[in-house]
Amino acid sequence: MRVVPVCRTCVLVLVILLAVIVSEVALAHQPFFEETDTTSSTPMLVSDPEISTALFSTLEVPGDVDFFAFTVTAGQTIEIGMTIPQISGQETFAPSIGVIASGPNRASVSELPADALSLLSSGKGAYVMEAAEATIFFEPFSRTAYWRRQRRQITFPSDGEVVVVVWHPQGAVGRYTLVVGQREVLGGDIAFARKIKEYWTPVVLPEATETDSPDGTSRNAAQQPETLRSDASASATSSPRCSWFKRLLATLLGAEERCQ
Repeated sequence: MRVVPVCRTCVLVLVILLAVIVSEVALAHQPFFEETDTTSSTPMLVSDPEISTALFSTLEVPGDVDFFAFTVTAGQTIEIGMTIPQISGQETFAPSIGVIASGPNRASVSELPADALSLLSSGKGAYVMEAAEATIFFEPFSRTAYWRRQRRQITFPSDGEVVVVVWHPQGAVGRYTLVVGQREVLGGDIAFARKIKEYWTPVVLPEATETDSPDGTSRNAAQQPETLRSDASASATSSPRCSWFKRLLATLLGAEERCQ
């Protein structure tokens, strides 16, 4: 059997190209996906809350509550926020965020979902972040657009575990991205390109009709808020085209649809 020599230069070039494309994808945040539904006893862990991390997650059924956890030291300031992918039917999808930790006023505890109440041990309270008016941004490489919702920097007065709770007060379902941290460090899920493609689909309940959105409103574009329709149209028409280099990288990784 004749052994075909390995082109070391080709391998090196491919490794460099892969590194570049991963850095392009993860430039803004380190992306990770909610692989299994989280609970109060099995939260999704964030290893370093200061590193900008995007947690791609889903409220799958009415009443679903998601949990995320990280550890802080006294005086540490962490940014927490949420973006909503511009998937059909999610124009008004706006979950709430609860941040359970030692120190905050317990007055907001009553706003938390029942599933989170078991986490409120002695001395713990909650910051509740209701959804803010949406702004729009476009991520050029993955060619995906999002609505930015709430965002807040919280300084934690005590050492300990912080649990972030995400739920929808009206029980709507849909996809969202919880963003934790600000410091940009390359990394995240290396299978991002494949998983984001699977993620970018509407959440449809078995009994839902074709005209129902995840939060119970019509998917008819004519019924969308005028500002969202105009902003979405603007983002679609003004979306930057991929450069020849990005098209080459996408072709090498079998993700040509990202650069059409």
